[in-house]
Amino acid sequence: MPEVIVIGGGLEGAATAWALARRGVTDVLVLERATVGAGMTGKSSGIVRCHYGVSSLAAMSQYGLEILESAEQHFCQPVGFHRTGYVVGVGDGDVDALDANLATQRAVGVQTERIDESDVAKLWPTAYLGDFAGFAYEPRGGYGDAYMTAQAFAATARAAGVKIRQGAAVAEIVVETGQVRGVRLRDGEFIAGGNVVLATGVWSPSFLNALGLDLPITVVREQIVMLKPPVDVADVDRLPVLSDLVSLQYVRPDIGGEILFGNSDLDTIETADPDAYSNRADSDFLAGTVEKLSHRFPGLADGAVASTYAGCYDVTPDFNPVMSRTPIAGLVLAVGFSGHGFKIAPAVGRLVADLVIDGVSSDPRIPESDFRLSRFAEGQPLTSPHPYSAAGQLR
Repeated sequence: MPEVIVIGGGLEGAATAWALARRGVTDVLVLERATVGAGMTGKSSGIVRCHYGVSSLAAMSQYGLEILESAEQHFCQPVGFHRTGYVVGVGDGDVDALDANLATQRAVGVQTERIDESDVAKLWPTAYLGDFAGFAYEPRGGYGDAYMTAQAFAATARAAGVKIRQGAAVAEIVVETGQVRGVRLRDGEFIAGGNVVLATGVWSPSFLNALGLDLPITVVREQIVMLKPPVDVADVDRLPVLSDLVSLQYVRPDIGGEILFGNSDLDTIETADPDAYSNRADSDFLAGTVEKLSHRFPGLADGAVASTYAGCYDVTPDFNPVMSRTPIAGLVLAVGFSGHGFKIAPAVGRLVADLVIDGVSSDPRIPESDFRLSRFAEGQPLTSPHPYSAAGQLR
């Protein structure tokens, strides 16, 4: 009987297995219904930023950045991290919030600073910047590869003794008298275990509902457009990530010289079935992206759409994750990442391992109470003290 069963072999499940092994708990069984990283992990945009208004999330991102920067030391293999820098721009009315958030971030160790329009013009020479009122810059930010990172977590955990079963779909978490007893696979096999971590992302609602746990996770479809820039736009790979909180988009370079455009406007969401959704951008989204692109990047107007795709987020009511023990003894949740999961994954693994072993966080900057399941029933959502008027979900 394994000491810990982790349901889900995506980024967060693999990170949990890795972190448990780092703490000496290697009698761990990861159950993945397909293959490691085969779900939404591979759809991640992979943005690496520490720009959060919630202090604990900024600290989680900072820890994640430190692990990604030293990936060869931790994993003995690359994880696809590219340090390009990260710029966030805000409009009128959000400058005070920007400054307050930067202070919050610096307090937990984030290297970030205010820069002016002329600085950004050098970093993004094709951008129109006239409608921004303030900018911040993280020189250590960038983007990574969530699939490669999940594989590195899994390989390192496996080398330490963790067992990973692929093609092992879990049908139910078995609970008796308020205590986890194990899991049952879809083929009927029962695996006994007193500690279970649920890390199934957009597939979490069915497990939660079956257990009577009140966590309304909404599966939200998100679309991505890849642009091939004009031939006269040089050094695309050196462009920083840009979080545009005026036009509500995020933009980053991609390997191969393309540029990725994503959506930052979550006021209107599109719900989806994670097993049956369109894997390409629809015409309305594409038209909106082209409109935003033409405004913000007139120097890219002659580029061509190279491809599009879509993925799904597991979104909680406050757009922040749940990493929590539950009323069911032995059950820990790592769900509802709402698009934040990649950059904080190393810290997710560490916090979840702490909860399994000790019940409390080992990092005082990241109190486990921030991410407790009960916050919704208590009417205490996790939100930024200084939200941006245009894009509060950035947190």
